[in-house]
Amino acid sequence: MSGRGSETPEVCPVCGEALPPRARMCRACGADEDHGWGEDDDSDGAAGLPDDDFDYGEFAEREFGGGMRPSGMPVGVWIVLTLLILAFLGGFVFSRF
Repeated sequence: MSGRGSETPEVCPVCGEALPPRARMCRACGADEDHGWGEDDDSDGAAGLPDDDFDYGEFAEREFGGGMRPSGMPVGVWIVLTLLILAFLGGFVFSRF
């Protein structure tokens, strides 16, 4: 990795973390001479990370929907299953006394 003779930078050019002398990679982001600070590196330094304006709430809504219950299951079935599970757990706990 560092066999090409390039010097380790004092600060990681990808994430800005301070690097110890002769570091082979950044402990914070994993960048190294081959993938982040080398002369031949053609990556943009972002390592495929989302932009600063990334909205996790919007992503979660888009990926998982808005409700707590599984999609496609009627509310009544959801309530009955929840009550059955609670009754089973309650019976198990109280049968030990």
